[in-house]
This record gives sequence, structure tokens and C-alpha cells, in this order.
Amino acid sequence: MELDQVLKGRRTIRKFDKKEVPIEFISECLDTARYAPNSGNVQNYRFTIIRNKDIITKISKICEGQEWIAKAPVLVIVCSEMEQIKRLYGIRGEALYSIQNCAVAIQNILLKAYELKLGSAWIGTFDEEKLKILINIPETSRPQAVIAFGYYDEKDIEELEKEPLDNFVYFEQYGKREDKTLKILPFSNTIKRITGKIGDKISYKKKS
Repeated sequence: MELDQVLKGRRTIRKFDKKEVPIEFISECLDTARYAPNSGNVQNYRFTIIRNKDIITKISKICEGQEWIAKAPVLVIVCSEMEQIKRLYGIRGEALYSIQNCAVAIQNILLKAYELKLGSAWIGTFDEEKLKILINIPETSRPQAVIAFGYYDEKDIEELEKEPLDNFVYFEQYGKREDKTLKILPFSNTIKRITGKIGDKISYKKKS
């Protein structure tokens, strides 16, 4: 699968079927985290794989009652181990780098899951203290995310529009738009301007 296909095809999946997810696939997904950029090569992320149905159900309640989580065959709890990154980078390391390192690692994991034809969802809403107690997370670690994995029916995915790049890009100064004579998007216009060729039409799905 081409990189562009993975980047543009990945979607948040919240409806899983009952098919078991091979632990080898989860391992492949988590292994990609090691190749994500991180501050000082600290690699402060820690992953706890959850396959026990009772624990998954309890976690779904901790995630503010998102009942769909209980039907996920596998969850991975992503934590940030704080001691080393705090020692190296102080408050900025604790408050920012620790989160950034986990976030970029999670993105790698989600993209690999899609390549393996697995559905996934990055969940950020949960009661930290209850989650720490439930799976015995030490005080030196802080939970950053819950990731749900499972197989899904592609028919459940609907069309989705993405905002144009023009809405997000400034030049030289924050808030400064580029010259109106040079359009960034649509993507096909950018390709045509640079290469003289029209780019492929991008198809989106209705999942974040």
C-alpha cells in the first residue's frame, strides 16, 4: 500500500466485528512506535495490551461510558514514563515533550493498523486516576491515550470532506495569507501548477 493511500485512507473506527485480532498484528503496530521521532531519543512511551473482556468493559466505563469501546477485541493503553524526560528537559519535558513523543508514536501505530486492514480509534477521554488503579499504572507514568483495535466492515464508512489546506497555512507571519495569485489547494491545482499535470481526485470517508 502506498504511503499516500495509508495517510488519506485511515479513519477512526468505532464499530468492530467479533473477529479476533492476532497478537502479531498488534505487535507489528506497536513496533512502528520505535521509529517515530522523539526528543532526545528518550522513547518515554509504554504500552499495555488489554484483551481481557472484563477489563475492556471496565475501561469503556472509565472512558466516560463510551459503550462501543467494550466491543473492541483489543485495547492498548499508552502511557508516558515521566522520570527521565523530566530529568533531562525539566518542566517543558514533563508538560510538552512527554505528550508529543507519545502522540507521534500513536500516529505511527494507527497508520500501521490501517495498512494491516485493522480498524483503530485514538481515545483521549478517560478518568486518569481510575485507569491507573485498574491496570496498576505507577505514579511515575501518566496515561496518554487508549487505542481500540478490531476488524470492521468497510461498508460502515461514509464519505467525509476535509477543509482545504488554505485554511491552515500562513506565510512568514502567523495569520498572513499567501499571494492570492498562487493557490495551494485544491491539490490537483497544486500538481498542475508544478508539473503541468492534473493530480488524482482524493476520496474521503466519513470518519475522523
